[in-house]
Amino acid sequence: MFNLLVMAGGWSGRRDDLSLGRIYVDPALGEQWKAGDLPNFDLMRQLPAVFSPEISRFEVDQVARIGEITGTRLQGSNVVIEYRYDPDVPPIPLSELISLAPGLGIHIPRRGFGPFEHSHWSIKDADLFKVLLTEWRQPSRQPMVFQIPTTQRVRPDLLSAMMPFAGFGQVWEAIQRAATANGMESGRADNRWDHPAIIQDVVALIDEAAIVICDCTGKNANVFYEMGFAHSYGKEVIIITQNPADIPFDITHLRHIRYLGNGEGIAQLEVELTAKIRALRA
Repeated sequence: MFNLLVMAGGWSGRRDDLSLGRIYVDPALGEQWKAGDLPNFDLMRQLPAVFSPEISRFEVDQVARIGEITGTRLQGSNVVIEYRYDPDVPPIPLSELISLAPGLGIHIPRRGFGPFEHSHWSIKDADLFKVLLTEWRQPSRQPMVFQIPTTQRVRPDLLSAMMPFAGFGQVWEAIQRAATANGMESGRADNRWDHPAIIQDVVALIDEAAIVICDCTGKNANVFYEMGFAHSYGKEVIIITQNPADIPFDITHLRHIRYLGNGEGIAQLEVELTAKIRALRA
């Protein structure tokens, strides 16, 4: 539940007053929200609050703020409202707040005065912060060079490898065995052809995978490009290399697995990868 407070001309940012006749408490909410003939201000102060201006065709860039009511006192036929804004919640453009109205339990009539067209204080039976977190300003996943689904769908049993192709056959086989030992499938861009453009297959593979292994050996530019995707998508990234000097400076602070390119070194890489994957899936 939350308080919705709408004020003509907007809010001063600290203290304002409102007519008692403009405070609407729906009886369906229960008797606890009334204290005799008055609203139960003590209970209402416990709720978060939305402070919105009235819609004005003469003003642009109108915004609402999220905050809390810190005090109330009667002054004649008015109530003085003391409040503060939440500094961690940015101003919400009024047009965006109105677009959230259905989720916030705010009814916008097709005709007549709507809730943002007159000053008042009302209580809304909705989870304010849940709506803001799930519906307001969701990140747009719309790149220009390739396409990914708007909603990310991760396969928890998929591991992908970003690595040079030529000369790394034994390394790839070790990665596959480590994945299999942990009940995971393994994918590499050269073993799938779902799209005409290889970059689309690479990005889709990273987007779907729960774990991404990146081999920095040889400073392969493609691997670094792909590792950036993996990090930005919030993946569990395992960095491996035959030479620590091949790891870019910006990520040298991240742990990595160093291995030798001979048979013994690749066997040890398989052991370490198996253990690392198991730990990530625990």
